[in-house]
Amino acid sequence: MAGEEIRFGSGDGECVGRLYLPPPAVALAPGVVIGSGFACVRDQGLDAVGERLAAAGFAALAFDYRHWGESPGEPRSLMSAARQRQDWTSAFRCLRELEGVDSERIALWAYSLGTGHIQSLAAKGLGGVGALVCVAPLISGLSSLIHMGGPSHAVRLAAAGARDAARAVRGASPHRVPATGPPGSIGVLNSPDSEPGYAAITPPGSSFRNEACARAALVPPYRLLRGARRIEVPVLYCVFEDDDVNPPELAIRAAERAPRGELRTYPGGHFAPFQADAFDRMLEDQVEFLARVMA
Repeated sequence: MAGEEIRFGSGDGECVGRLYLPPPAVALAPGVVIGSGFACVRDQGLDAVGERLAAAGFAALAFDYRHWGESPGEPRSLMSAARQRQDWTSAFRCLRELEGVDSERIALWAYSLGTGHIQSLAAKGLGGVGALVCVAPLISGLSSLIHMGGPSHAVRLAAAGARDAARAVRGASPHRVPATGPPGSIGVLNSPDSEPGYAAITPPGSSFRNEACARAALVPPYRLLRGARRIEVPVLYCVFEDDDVNPPELAIRAAERAPRGELRTYPGGHFAPFQADAFDRMLEDQVEFLARVMA
């Protein structure tokens, strides 16, 4: 299933995505917007999620953030939480306006950093969202950095971020750091599982680039444990027991605090959601959850 290319405006630019539609027998389909994590792009597993959800009767829109993947935006590889939240809102509005999609039944599906965006939007009351699915969830940005590389990792990234910010003020080209690297490196995700994990989910010809503008380290990190209490919609937390990027115990606590939170745990690390065995089991749980809460 190749999906249909979709372009939609977002802020000062546009995002590019792929729309996966259910069989024609589904007259008015519920929808799911699908977005990824830090430095990840659509072809690193999101298309497979879209295909599976479409086969289960959902209209699924998987998209790239501005500055990443197939979506335009300069400078490339710029991570701005505010801009990416805006992209989520734009994708949500795009999907609910498409013919054949039930505008009253739209869920958000996110991986890793993307879960920070959708939890934040839901906690602040983004209207019309029917449910959230959070895979390998990020709850605290600072805790994740320390979980991966210790306090010194956060300090080194902040220094690189200050250098990049200074270059931006002068109008110079960005100072970029690797998105991922081996333990002890300046790569943003530098846990033992990170570099091989990115390699495992990146297909030939992918638009993924192993880089990020270092100013991302200066963005105020998410602290979502308290905010989970304000997420009023049903939310499914899919937590991986050996996640060495986002601490699984924080996600478990968030699931307990969310008024309509549900928890599923799986063996494996941060990139296991896109590996065959975990993927199949996880998608079965997600389809059951979405069908039930958006019935």
